[in-house]
Amino acid sequence: MPELPEVETVRKGLEKKLKNFIIKEVKILRSSTIAYPYNNSDFIEGIYNSFIQRWDRRGKYLLGYLKKYINDHDIENKATLKDNGCLVIHLRMTGYFNWYESDAPDPCKHTRVRFIDITKNELRFIDVRSFGKIWWIREGLRPDKIIKGLASLGPEPFAEDFNLTYLKKELSKRTKTIKSALLDQTIIAGIGNIYADESLYEAGISPYRQAKKIKKKELIKLRESIIDVLTKSIGSGGTTFSDFRDIEGSNGNYSMLANVYRRTGEECYKCKNVIQRNKISGRSTHWCNNCQK
Repeated sequence: MPELPEVETVRKGLEKKLKNFIIKEVKILRSSTIAYPYNNSDFIEGIYNSFIQRWDRRGKYLLGYLKKYINDHDIENKATLKDNGCLVIHLRMTGYFNWYESDAPDPCKHTRVRFIDITKNELRFIDVRSFGKIWWIREGLRPDKIIKGLASLGPEPFAEDFNLTYLKKELSKRTKTIKSALLDQTIIAGIGNIYADESLYEAGISPYRQAKKIKKKELIKLRESIIDVLTKSIGSGGTTFSDFRDIEGSNGNYSMLANVYRRTGEECYKCKNVIQRNKISGRSTHWCNNCQK
């Protein structure tokens, strides 16, 4: 599943490409991809003649804030613009966007939604496993009131409130493993399997440790490691091990920097010990049992 760095990479790509993209046509090829409104025609009508003025990210969610032209002939008159709520996208396991200019090829069989402007430039949402979701939250409604997962998110790893005091308070009451705690989106937003493994390796903490037993010095190192690993991955365009692509169709390059994730049986870069793999809470976990205690 795309995690914070991959979603941030997509956000940057959308922000760059869609500055003058006014939605003139929407083709929904799989109706279940649209999570809200429940009627697909309401979704299409609602975002017609809109453009996304600003893109944000919250955890693994993309949020695009819409402005709408009242009438087709008003596009040259900025005074006729009105706020039009926001699009919220969750890529889930295999969702990604592709951008095409004018002479787009026929859509592949995994294309779920097509957004087209007046010059036939096109943004396609592609999703092999079809778990990804798109919401249009009209003006006057709060996204976190409609989308439960958005409402329950913990702080962003780069936010001021993601600090030692917060980590101590949250983890001190958790009996589950530290790996499971890092995957809990209500504790920290945006971290998934890849970056939980990589952050724990960099911090020297075994994924099997009970969250409440992590010491203060270790929490300091863990927080630093999370921020460092995520920063490196964003700089590399995220990680591609299966389906993730950025808006230009390129793979993320962080996989070449991974220390433990999907390196089962290979040598640890630090101690030459063999990288281990097992499941914790149903998720594949990779670690060095010599470097991580």
